[in-house]
Amino acid sequence: SVEEVSRIVAQIRARWPQTRIILRADSGFARDALMSWCEANGVDFIFGLARNVRLARAIGAELAEARAESQTTGQAARRFKELIWTTHKSWSRKRRVIAKAEWTKGEANPRFIVTSLTDADGDGRHLYEAVYCARGEMENRIKECQMDLFADRTSTATMKANQLRLWFASMAYVLLEGLRRIALQATELADAACGTIRRKLLKIGALVTISVRRIKFAMASGCPYKATFATAHRALVAAAADTC
Repeated sequence: SVEEVSRIVAQIRARWPQTRIILRADSGFARDALMSWCEANGVDFIFGLARNVRLARAIGAELAEARAESQTTGQAARRFKELIWTTHKSWSRKRRVIAKAEWTKGEANPRFIVTSLTDADGDGRHLYEAVYCARGEMENRIKECQMDLFADRTSTATMKANQLRLWFASMAYVLLEGLRRIALQATELADAACGTIRRKLLKIGALVTISVRRIKFAMASGCPYKATFATAHRALVAAAADTC
């Protein structure tokens, strides 16, 4: 990972030397070699950190508070605690660790992250909820490409051919995201996933009649999403007129 990150960072800085870079990843990347490289090269990081007995013990009081609140309200409860932390052997220095002490669904759900970000970037709750957890939303977009737009079919023998397949899936995502942003904001599909848009709006039957002057789509009168389709069509026509 150090080799790949250094290569990518060098390419970014060659083009945008003043851009701040924050590396965000799960606990598999929370290794001293990568964190030390980031610290030595001015790259910030925020990584998940695997739970262990020492970390769990450090948030025992906060977890007890969250448990008491959850049992009183019947809802999930969480507390945050910041630690200046190091391992017994594997880390070369102390680092900022943010702990989420959460009690949900009748059981403990503690989570930890390690970061180079400072108080100027936000407190522990903000960094965990707004910065680190946004990683999950990025993964949702990747899953959309894989499951809804078939980007998982990379079984071709050559890397270039597989890359081309992924490029087509990415272009399909860009088109659907444009449709969602421009044409569906006033509809029930404003926040729909790509697969939902494809099934409900695009993958429908219609009678197509082509003449010299027009192409006519005759949809079934009982189509449950005909109003949404019409709204999207009007929005696209208006957007096209604005760009002319």
